[in-house]
Amino acid sequence: MAPQGSAAGGPGTRALRALTSPDDDLRTWARLAPLGLALVGAGACVTGDAAVRRGAGAPGWVVGGVVGLCLQGAGLSVFGEAVKRRALHDARGGGSAA
Repeated sequence: MAPQGSAAGGPGTRALRALTSPDDDLRTWARLAPLGLALVGAGACVTGDAAVRRGAGAPGWVVGGVVGLCLQGAGLSVFGEAVKRRALHDARGGGSAA
């Protein structure tokens, strides 16, 4: 029996391959990559604004900072999923994106 991390795949690998196709992975990548980058950028802007407000002594900078960091984390997560989908597309022998 092959180890779980081998090329044979883990439990449910065949089921996952049956649910998604390389074209689905490519479409998902094309949708999630820009969204993830936009969320990271928005989070950086909100976090930077909170830092400026903190320096000026304005109230509400903590909430702004937390929201900004949450946006950045969500953006990295979404972009990571996009990278995973593109890797799956390439591994399954999908063509290049045009």
